[in-house]
Amino acid sequence: MPTLNWIGKEVVVKHHKEVPFRLLEPVPQLSLPSPAGKGAGGEGDFGGNLIVQGDNLHALKALLPRYAGQVKCIYIDPPYNTGNEGWVYNDNVNSPEIKKWLGEVVGKEGETLDRHDRWLCMMYPRLVLLRQFLREDGAIFVSIDDNEVASLRLLMDEIFGAGNFISTFVVQKRVSPDNDERLVTAVHDYLVCYGKNKRSCQFARLARTEKADARYENPDNDPRGPWTSSDLTRREYREHDFYPIKLPSGREVTPAAGRSWSVPRETFQRLLAENRIWFGRNGAAMPRLKRFLSEVSGGMVPTTWFSSDLAGDNQQSKKELRGILHEQTDLFATPKPTKLLQRILQIATDKDSLVLDSFAGSGTTAHAVLKQNAEDGGKRRFILVEMDENIAQNVTAERVRRVAQGYSKSALTPGPSPASGRGEKAVAGLGGGFQFCRLSAEPLFDADGQIRRDVTFAQLAEFVWFAETGTGFPLPQPLSRGERGEKYSPLLGVFEGRAIYLLYNGILKDKSVAGGNVLTGAVLDVLPPFAGPKVIYAAACRLGGARLMREGITFKQTPYVLAV
Repeated sequence: MPTLNWIGKEVVVKHHKEVPFRLLEPVPQLSLPSPAGKGAGGEGDFGGNLIVQGDNLHALKALLPRYAGQVKCIYIDPPYNTGNEGWVYNDNVNSPEIKKWLGEVVGKEGETLDRHDRWLCMMYPRLVLLRQFLREDGAIFVSIDDNEVASLRLLMDEIFGAGNFISTFVVQKRVSPDNDERLVTAVHDYLVCYGKNKRSCQFARLARTEKADARYENPDNDPRGPWTSSDLTRREYREHDFYPIKLPSGREVTPAAGRSWSVPRETFQRLLAENRIWFGRNGAAMPRLKRFLSEVSGGMVPTTWFSSDLAGDNQQSKKELRGILHEQTDLFATPKPTKLLQRILQIATDKDSLVLDSFAGSGTTAHAVLKQNAEDGGKRRFILVEMDENIAQNVTAERVRRVAQGYSKSALTPGPSPASGRGEKAVAGLGGGFQFCRLSAEPLFDADGQIRRDVTFAQLAEFVWFAETGTGFPLPQPLSRGERGEKYSPLLGVFEGRAIYLLYNGILKDKSVAGGNVLTGAVLDVLPPFAGPKVIYAAACRLGGARLMREGITFKQTPYVLAV
């Protein structure tokens, strides 16, 4: 199988392991609690939605302990690497942040990288981390254009496995030519899709359109209703399926050379008896199979062509963003249409799915999640990551805030407003909320490998669960609450038949040595019981080996076993 190589690859393929785990620090003044009865959550919570401001490589590492293996759909719109330095994301991947990162990670060799090498160095560790978030039946969609689509395919073949490639969708991004182009106008982008495990993936069928239904007619007044016909031959010769058919007109026909009928003779006779074979209005045409509209009412199988009428285009998306944010629209030349993201959600998510976008930009993914929930009663949740502080606060979060609460197209401030003097109407809110977080300046572990003193039980519990199981640990409540120890139990949960415990930060309310952080006989007596094997994380252990074996306990000392 072809592989992709570039300058710096040997260094970045394992770089995700070297990225430190940081903590998510809530910013209450930038968060939006969900109103009672609206959105996915209840009064006072955030609907399970999260917006994180910070470098997406560090943010993904921080999110893994909570969300690994829980995301149904990932959508990202990374830099296209066009060579254009005028975009907000500095699209030739030559930004000061990327240069600094390459200098630190790749070293002196990075000075010789061209823009394609830099793009691959940036993308590789992020895609490696993103894969860990997907459920077994989850899928990732990546927007890209001709500049890097070939490299992206090979990159994702390596990370996700070539056998998990699902499709490359073609997305119409404009409906008219650009006469300023010297040779041709690109009117499409690509949407590359891979599954975590393709065999486990199932895509929903799309609602039928009037245009699609119009193809069904009933020229023979069949009582089963409108139908269309399909070819009854296959592009392959099979001796058993090559036989003559006599038409109502009396003429005898066989498939063309190199072809055969798509059904054996016995099946054809049954279909003929059921009036499912069409020979044309005069009975002299090659036979075709009748397919009834009533049999496809469950919807249409998605195609690889996303036309602008189904998924929007750049002109529509810029107009949409201008109507919501007004003064901030110049930051984005080509925001993605909400209709495109809704199309992805309709195909690849259930009504309670978790959706992740680590290149959040203008916040289209969150907007689409809230809109789709409002339309079908779903409780999908989103996680967005945006690197730029200004964009995260004033574009990403602000857009989500306005579409959730309602806004006026004629005003510069969010909130439902009466129609303006120009007759512009207020747009009703979709409901929902979000928690806004930043990344901690310091990692979970200090320079000496010790757990930082300000780390809460809830924060360490996420990390311990992930280190032990490789899966995400959902908190009982949002980060802005639940920092009090009584909200939690030292028994984090049971995974694959073993109970996982954490003794840390006074979880047992000082009933024993070191506030319950040390495993002693007295501590063991008050732990929630479990009949099977137990893994206990604690600062120290005072039990002997015989007692540990008798109780089925595997002891793991913090922080040393956690210094991943």
